[in-house]
Amino acid sequence: MVTSPSPRTPSRTPSRSTPGRSPLTGPLASEEEREQALRDYKVTIEYKHLKQHAPGGVYLVPSMDDLRHFYGVIFVRRGPFTNGIFKFQIRLPEQYNDVNQHPKITFSSYVYNPHVDEKNGELDVTAAYPRWDPHRHYLVTALTYLKKIFYVKHFGEDAKANIEAKELCESDPEAYRQKVDHCVRESQKEVFVNDPGCTARFTEESIHHQVLRDLLKRQISDPSQVNKQVVVNIIDKASKV
Repeated sequence: MVTSPSPRTPSRTPSRSTPGRSPLTGPLASEEEREQALRDYKVTIEYKHLKQHAPGGVYLVPSMDDLRHFYGVIFVRRGPFTNGIFKFQIRLPEQYNDVNQHPKITFSSYVYNPHVDEKNGELDVTAAYPRWDPHRHYLVTALTYLKKIFYVKHFGEDAKANIEAKELCESDPEAYRQKVDHCVRESQKEVFVNDPGCTARFTEESIHHQVLRDLLKRQISDPSQVNKQVVVNIIDKASKV
């Protein structure tokens, strides 16, 4: 089970402005503070946009203490990495929403892919977007690219983060497939290993989950009719038996 805090817009990091006034509108706010406040605001807007437009199978949750730090996971449903569950983190630079301020995406899970540095797990975002344009490129842009690398079967010149993986894919596809299968299995084995402070946490199923699942299966014939109140009523009724 993957859990996260209640959906919310990430809270702002502590402002550098004087307490008690808005850094965006206060009469004494510096131009630098106003520009930074605007960047902060744009990050929250981008995250809200993701709630409806995130690529399928990709989930992103903000950290509890940093506006520009996110924890994510991708569930790969088809292609060479089928059934992989790969965790990652996104860190945005302080000047994000300026030109060439690329998001930094690092996989916590081991990923054997020509677009990912095998040593530090970093996705090579600059290969796909040499010039990051804040008027055209957003968090959803980076997440769409992240998803794409797991479905590519033939790699071009931009796949240079792991040259060994690219060359192996071209020279010995079967050996490459074995390495990919290995990293998929590793991602599944480590699914319950959560990074410190991670807000997208996986927890092992407990007896309570098993009982609830069995109860719902017996009581609900049409899953499309399930809602929160239906589940609460079933639990309440069962508790009185």
